[in-house]
Amino acid sequence: MNELTAHDSFLLLDRLDKHFAGLHVTRDVSLSVAKTEIVALLGPSGSGKTTVLRLVAGFETPDSGSVRVEGEDVTRQPPERRRFGMVFQHYALFPHLSVGENVAFGLEAQRMPRADVDRRVAETLAAVDLAGFERRRIGEISGGQQQRVALARALAPQPRVLLLDEPLSNLDPTLRERTRRELKSIIRRVGITTLFVTHEQEEAFDLGDRVAVLNAGRLEQVGSPETLYEKPASRFVATFIGRSSVLAAAWEPAGGGARLAAGPVWRAAGGEGLAAGTPVDLVVRPEGLKLDGAPSRDSVAGEVIGRRYAGRSASFDVALDKGGAAEVLGTTDAARPGDRVFVAPDPAGPAPRVYPREQR
Repeated sequence: MNELTAHDSFLLLDRLDKHFAGLHVTRDVSLSVAKTEIVALLGPSGSGKTTVLRLVAGFETPDSGSVRVEGEDVTRQPPERRRFGMVFQHYALFPHLSVGENVAFGLEAQRMPRADVDRRVAETLAAVDLAGFERRRIGEISGGQQQRVALARALAPQPRVLLLDEPLSNLDPTLRERTRRELKSIIRRVGITTLFVTHEQEEAFDLGDRVAVLNAGRLEQVGSPETLYEKPASRFVATFIGRSSVLAAAWEPAGGGARLAAGPVWRAAGGEGLAAGTPVDLVVRPEGLKLDGAPSRDSVAGEVIGRRYAGRSASFDVALDKGGAAEVLGTTDAARPGDRVFVAPDPAGPAPRVYPREQR
């Protein structure tokens, strides 16, 4: 299933399948989340991540599979009985109500005594660093503060699980980064099991203890950010997570790697069990390559066609003479567009990985 077992899990998704109008949206999705763990559902548009979240929340019912929390099967329960908190992409705040009234909305629906409602609202707003904001109007506060009001409203009923759907997508980049730090701090402080959806890798890596990568309705891999980046389980994960170059090659077990069209064999991981000569995609990170001014046994000749400045370092796009292109990380003054260079593996960087060509 993933690194956690069903025994370890606080929230358990077991083989969730869902169709819409004949379209298979989620396929056998299984995921276990430990108590107080933060897990990010990461994937491109249309990968099924929001559908998974809606299945967990109870807004959709799976065609097969189950959702369990604390061992309780909640698959057929309506959302209001699951005791889950939800923060929607557009917050869904009531503009005609004050901040305090927005946070109190779910508590009043539970017919909680007024004094208890007021106390819980004050406590929850303090937890999201909005103490004293009860009487403010929604239109009077910033986008980042609105996001925290939505979070406070979800947390006020003291849910078992917190669900977030693209929680920062409405914020500009500068505000998004600051709010992301605030959000992580609040979730850690509250100590609530959290599942959130995002298409932003940086957001997933920053907020998530583990990241579940979805592609075409399937879970490709679940793991820590480090595991996903350094040991991607599939070609999709290798190319979706971070930056990488994909080069055509043939597996050569005797040489312990993959032979490029240009001739050299580059040592690579992931080819265990492949027959000699199997066509493979060699996926390599920019920091796994280096630029040389002279040829070597492992190098491939090419021309620099692009350069992106990043302070003390730069990334270089190199068109290889024998076909393909590679992105190489180097010092700012390593090369300029138009320069002839030689690209070779950098032993100090992550090793290239190979995937059978038919996995495309």
